[in-house]
Amino acid sequence: MKMVKSLVLGSAAALLAVGGTQAADLPVKAKAVEYVKICSLYGPGFYYIPGTDTCIKLGGYLRADVIINSNSDYTGNTSGAGGAANRFTNGYTWRSREDLNIDTRTATEYGVVRTFFDATFSWTSDTYAGQGNGSTVYSPIGTVSAPNNANSGAVAAGTVGVYYAFIQFAGFTMGKAVSQFSAPWANYPGNNYDGLVGGGGTITGVNQFTYTAQFGNGVSLSLSAQDQSAYYQAGVFNLGAPVTIAPPGALGIVGVSDYAGTIAPDLVAMLRVDQAWGLFQASFAAHDNHVAYYGGSELTGHPDDKWGWAGQLALSIKNIPTGPGDTINLQGVYTNGATRYNIQDLAGSAGANTIYGGTGIPGAYQSIGFGFAPDSVFVTGGSQQLITTYGFRGAYVHNWNPNWNTSIYGAWAQVNYNGTSKSYICGAGGTGFGGTFAPLLGGAANLTSCNPDYSIAQIGTQTQWTPVKNLTFSADYVYTHLDQSFAGTINFPGSAAIGKPAAVYELKDQNTHQLMFRAQRNW
Repeated sequence: MKMVKSLVLGSAAALLAVGGTQAADLPVKAKAVEYVKICSLYGPGFYYIPGTDTCIKLGGYLRADVIINSNSDYTGNTSGAGGAANRFTNGYTWRSREDLNIDTRTATEYGVVRTFFDATFSWTSDTYAGQGNGSTVYSPIGTVSAPNNANSGAVAAGTVGVYYAFIQFAGFTMGKAVSQFSAPWANYPGNNYDGLVGGGGTITGVNQFTYTAQFGNGVSLSLSAQDQSAYYQAGVFNLGAPVTIAPPGALGIVGVSDYAGTIAPDLVAMLRVDQAWGLFQASFAAHDNHVAYYGGSELTGHPDDKWGWAGQLALSIKNIPTGPGDTINLQGVYTNGATRYNIQDLAGSAGANTIYGGTGIPGAYQSIGFGFAPDSVFVTGGSQQLITTYGFRGAYVHNWNPNWNTSIYGAWAQVNYNGTSKSYICGAGGTGFGGTFAPLLGGAANLTSCNPDYSIAQIGTQTQWTPVKNLTFSADYVYTHLDQSFAGTINFPGSAAIGKPAAVYELKDQNTHQLMFRAQRNW
């Protein structure tokens, strides 16, 4: 009987244990799912981040470009292999790009706190460079640390770029954004071309600390301190330093750049009136030119700082009689020692032009055109001589219908050196002998005019077709003319990287042109 009782109790305990286990495995009521909610406070496309009162919007575009007659993505064939006009000049350059931007907004008792981030992921075909021995190397850019170009093409031209990364709060903008000096259309008054002169740029953003006051009725005033080192330094040419001219440097044939460390940001003020009829904007910038040393050490001394400045007026006229949505955008600029506010950072080689062409002079191999636009030049023991520029850009945009539009655009910039700087470059007699231009001259040279002044003129047109919303196909053509003031011939040392031999070259104005086809899907 005892044994039976033990068996019964043991079986009951086992059944209770199994039952407990099964009860523990039974499903419990799930926590309610928190669905993403639409945020209508800041326009379409915003959603609440779950569990927060912050709204977020994702956006961007995918773009494919083909540029005819270019070694870069539509910034002008004005230097290097692009300006060589020979077998090193690409018949086309291809780029594919994805852009991603993230916009967040949060309402607070002090107003909206906004963050904005924009990055691009690009793949661009590159170019070949000569080695001076009958061989070439692909993608010569980015091989500084690679002996004998061993890593050429290893990364090729796949790049990541950070365009914008800023915070806005209570009227302040802090971070990387388009300069307050620039017009709302930045580099593009009515086109896709990156290389227009005649006004401020930084379409990829510049680090800044800005306060904007809103006065109502579309009137605002912005005061800004912005970084000059990445986009607003055109060069401080040390004409007294030894210059190696084989091939000429990216900054020029007359000197080397000699920047010191950053000491003062650029100071910008901008007044804008934005109305239904259009927009008016007046911009001013102060730019400190801060130089290192005359020679290789502190003992050689240095020139004092010199502040340059730039002023710009911009006007946009909307609702003109030619059709709904048609627009005229215009701007003009003047700079003294602040060249990048005119010849912006994407303007071809950004003020360092070396373009080749044909010649009709007996004994000359080819022709060449020079145009260099630094902020200042100086010689050992001398002060900085500021370079003056002025220019304009503009466009007319006509909408044929909701799916088609065409624009005509143009730009022009003049670069002037003062008398002292010209004497440094060309010598007292103005012939080039005795100045820093002299190393290019030889017995066969016949320089009839030595004058570093020059101008750039550009004219173009584009047509866009938008068959469906947010999908656009465009064709954009631009012609560029370099009007340089050197004349005669020089013994140019040549450039192995682009196959140019040491020979007699005629100094002559030059022309170049490009055509771009683009497909872009915004999302």
